[in-house]
Amino acid sequence: MMEYQRFVRNRQIERAKKLLTNIDPEAYKKGANDITRFIKRTTTTRSGEETVDTYELNLDVINEEEKYDGFYVVATNLNDSAKYILDISSNRYKIEDCFRVMKTNFSARSVFHQKRERIVAHFMICYTALLIYRLLEKKLDMYGTCFTVDSIIKTLSNIQVANLEDVCYMSTYNNSQVLTALNAIMDLGLDKK
Repeated sequence: MMEYQRFVRNRQIERAKKLLTNIDPEAYKKGANDITRFIKRTTTTRSGEETVDTYELNLDVINEEEKYDGFYVVATNLNDSAKYILDISSNRYKIEDCFRVMKTNFSARSVFHQKRERIVAHFMICYTALLIYRLLEKKLDMYGTCFTVDSIIKTLSNIQVANLEDVCYMSTYNNSQVLTALNAIMDLGLDKK
């Protein structure tokens, strides 16, 4: 992590150097990873008449940031214990993964509805699908298998059966590792007529 932070900062310093040679740093649009923090502005006067701004790399800021390489800071306004806050923070990736799955696999975005009821219904379907998927994923993990989101969803989407003269249903899909695991943990009879 320390090397990564140093790498990112060095790239930002290089961008700041480029900025010093090409563009007025005051006119540069600032963003989340503002490189102008590495630039120091010095204003000098010539006998009290006009002011001249000079810009240079601020080595003090660079050295100060370098001291914290390898450290990860969690700032919060909660009054809970540090252990509790770190436990919650360490599980943040699970929340972010849920949003990623909803966005990419369950079409949570873009919403083309105008009526509030339809928007709420759309997201309720997405959240319900996510809940069912996570429960299924947990059962598969307890079975000792690990499948990707795409493989589980693709397998479930490909399950089809044919009605044989209203007597029985026959599976018309190919078996897979996901189906074998689902059949083993839920006893669905996916491999039978």
